Amino acid sequence: MQQLLMIEDDARLAGMVVDYLGQNGFAVAHAPDAQSGLARLQSASVDLVILDLMLPDMDGLQVCQRIRALPGSLAQVPVLMLTAKGDPMDRIIGLEMGADDYLPKPFEPRELLARIKAILRRQNSAPDNAQQLMQFGSLEIDRDARRVSVKGQACDLTSYQYDLLVALAERAGRVLMRDQIMEAVRGRELEAFDRSIDVHMGRIRAAIEADPKAPQRILTVRGVGYVFARQQD
Repeated sequence: MQQLLMIEDDARLAGMVVDYLGQNGFAVAHAPDAQSGLARLQSASVDLVILDLMLPDMDGLQVCQRIRALPGSLAQVPVLMLTAKGDPMDRIIGLEMGADDYLPKPFEPRELLARIKAILRRQNSAPDNAQQLMQFGSLEIDRDARRVSVKGQACDLTSYQYDLLVALAERAGRVLMRDQIMEAVRGRELEAFDRSIDVHMGRIRAAIEADPKAPQRILTVRGVGYVFARQQD
């Protein structure tokens, strides 16, 4: 049974989510504040964190940053952030801080369940017939380890950003529209107003490009989408 951690100060909401996800095959631990949530994450096995943006003792964005700064595999745990009223700026900042996905309040429990399953499916999937080690000059993508490195140095990517990079690398040389990229990793079409893909691409470029402001690997095709360049370095 996969283990989830919900960091949420609304006891009523947390109780509803714990019960609903429990009925759907997940074990969910609840932490009412940031400090207890971070302590729980470091003391027990957790497959995914559901993180509220507004917490009594610490901003959820700070919590996300602290998770990404943890040692080893702890830093890679997927984070689904809950944002109030779906404020676009909250979404963008949350993604920039390392969240894998976001869900605005109020939300339908079924959508939360679907988002969680999609994140975990991406986290655990690696096609048997896929090339397990992809090499593009100094850039290396190790599917077995879900690790990306440049010149031997590990790159700091969330699980969702890793999957976006793999989706592009698998289709190197092909121009992909935003909805095609999102469909490849999320399994559903991108909403027309959702620009979170651009935020993620910025984070990926910051991790793998020598100069993110003048990218050589992930190129923007204005008005269309993105293309992963085949060039070697």
